Amino acid sequence: MTAHSMSGPLYAILEGFQTLDKGGAYRILAELIVLALLLLIAFPVHEWAHAWAARWLGDDTAERMGRLTLNPLRHLDPIGSLLFLVVGFGWAKPVPVNIHRLRGNPRRSYALVALAGPVSNLILAILFAALYRSIVPVLGINNTLGYVVGFALGTAVALNLILALFNLIPIPPLDGSRLLTAILPSRGQVIADQIERHGLIILIVLSVTGMLGRLIVRPASVLSELLLGP
Repeated sequence: MTAHSMSGPLYAILEGFQTLDKGGAYRILAELIVLALLLLIAFPVHEWAHAWAARWLGDDTAERMGRLTLNPLRHLDPIGSLLFLVVGFGWAKPVPVNIHRLRGNPRRSYALVALAGPVSNLILAILFAALYRSIVPVLGINNTLGYVVGFALGTAVALNLILALFNLIPIPPLDGSRLLTAILPSRGQVIADQIERHGLIILIVLSVTGMLGRLIVRPASVLSELLLGP
């Protein structure tokens, strides 16, 4: 599952229109680039990584359903994408996995499939950070192009870290719950299945109360600063 929790980018874009005479147009452009990097790259790569890991471990269900692809149209969920635009909390279509077709211990193999998603976002964060450190010093930040590129790449780093950390939270149906059940006894799996029925409600409550932000935004900010450098 791919999800993201913070202020909706649509709000930031509309805010930019209100301050066009104060550089708002540049902010709008930067936000649109970030939006494209997230919806067209980060979300699809995350779900593709799940599909690839499942195929590598013996389950070709996702491949047969056309999900072993980087085509965003195969992964983006209309409602999840809309909610992401408006409130900053959204999701992509979960990749179908037949746990019984995975090689080895089913729960551990499923955990590896789940882990592939967050790992892909960590890799993307590192790649975007490398681009930032290579391009921004050359462009500088006291000009329009440098500001737009620096803001877009820097934000892409932070958002991919947030996506990775968010999905590692051990609440069903997030990827972290699959890692947790891999080390729990069988009864733990039953409890996790019961929690999954209310998982989305739990996540919404955590988001509204601000607890979700404290859990992932601060660590993501620290990691982002380390990757981007001074």
